[in-house]
Amino acid sequence: MKTILANVVPEETRLAIVSDDDGELEMVEYERGSTAHLVGNIYRGKVQNVLPGMQAAFVDIGEEKNAFLYIGDGLPYGEGEARQLSHAKIHIGQVLPVQIVKDAVGTKGPRATMHISLPGRLLVLMPTAAYIGLSRRISDEAERERLHSIARRICPEGMGLIIRTAATGASEQELQADVSSQLRIWEGILARFKLKGRKKGALLFRDADLLIRSVRDQLTEDVSAMVVDDHSAYLRVKELAEALVPELAGRVKYYEGKRPLFQEYQVERELEKLGARQVELKSGGFLVIDKTEALTVIDVNTGSFVGRSSLADTVYQLNLEAATEIMKQIRLRDIGGIIIVDFIDMDSEEQKENLLQNMRELTAKDRTKMSIVDITSLGLVEITRKKSRTNLETLIYTDCPVCQGRGRVESPETVSIRISRDIRRLEKKCHAVDGYDIEVHDSVADELGANQLLMDLAAEFAFDLKVIARPDFHPESYTIVRTSLEDN
Repeated sequence: MKTILANVVPEETRLAIVSDDDGELEMVEYERGSTAHLVGNIYRGKVQNVLPGMQAAFVDIGEEKNAFLYIGDGLPYGEGEARQLSHAKIHIGQVLPVQIVKDAVGTKGPRATMHISLPGRLLVLMPTAAYIGLSRRISDEAERERLHSIARRICPEGMGLIIRTAATGASEQELQADVSSQLRIWEGILARFKLKGRKKGALLFRDADLLIRSVRDQLTEDVSAMVVDDHSAYLRVKELAEALVPELAGRVKYYEGKRPLFQEYQVERELEKLGARQVELKSGGFLVIDKTEALTVIDVNTGSFVGRSSLADTVYQLNLEAATEIMKQIRLRDIGGIIIVDFIDMDSEEQKENLLQNMRELTAKDRTKMSIVDITSLGLVEITRKKSRTNLETLIYTDCPVCQGRGRVESPETVSIRISRDIRRLEKKCHAVDGYDIEVHDSVADELGANQLLMDLAAEFAFDLKVIARPDFHPESYTIVRTSLEDN
């Protein structure tokens, strides 16, 4: 069983899921009014540019950046194996209904598709794709066959359905009611799309906010309680739960404790760790997580862990522990794209396969599609994970104003050498009889005072050098000012 925690303030909503068994944080998600979450929204887009060489188009959706539309996401489902971009299909000026499937990241705009999906509590309606699918988490074969049979009967002609995990045990009447609800939403979207005079980029449908999605997607039989710390939000969640899942509405609770909700459940402490580059393991080992825009690298280190038996067993046990923590960190930080894990080398093929199998089993805890590819010839494990919304790191953090996101600054010795180089350049133009005043950060001032660099420069050019320590300076910044303008 698990507990859903909702911390709500006007500026931000935070949602966390913790295990009832050990209090472990299983999932966390943020939503802010200042951050544009576009995933799930449907727009009346206008094609601004078509790129045949990239099999893509850019679509104006009325946001700051145009949406990127792959041609494979713009053709009817299943049409054309080659999927060649054709101006008869998509052309400049064309107006299209598009849905956002990935938020803008950095300099890249959002990604759009014409394969619309409308999620309900029990199923997802796909009005533009004739396809029936079932959640991979429904493992019982008899139940899968029952649900698939119902889906075939209730699926609207020319449309598709995906049966969600929450549909397990649901009756045909309940599923049909969900289909009818989503059909009404789709008909409303089409009506707004066809209205004459609507401007390009008009929003046709806005996906539910975080609280609503949590009731729709997360409030299931394995949830012992959903605790909300804002009274108006609690009433909203309670009302929605009574409409969608009346049998679970009693599990929605209003938190009235004196301590902040996330502190009471020890979630705040866990959240503080999610920005760290180094993650400690209980055994004494640790992980190092480094991220680029397209690739995340995770390195496993033994640290102080020495094991109790053979080296091979020590390495294997540490790798297993690391794998569990890695899958947790990927899920909590919402890391997407390509992930490379450098485990400690193992010689046993059986241990390697067991490690991979363990990681594949752990993917079941993640609601986002993830694939454990394999171990490469260099002993690296390849993982791919779908990216959609802005992840936790991007939402909470910004580049350091000191290091500009590099994670490091030049050493005081390096800055000292740059100063000497600049002074020599200035001396080639005009000799400063009375020398220079040099303003530097405290750390560089200490370095200049400890080495011979200034003394050597003073002796070389026969002038005085004065160092002024400025704690308010950037560690890499400095100024060099002539003490006198008189020339030699």
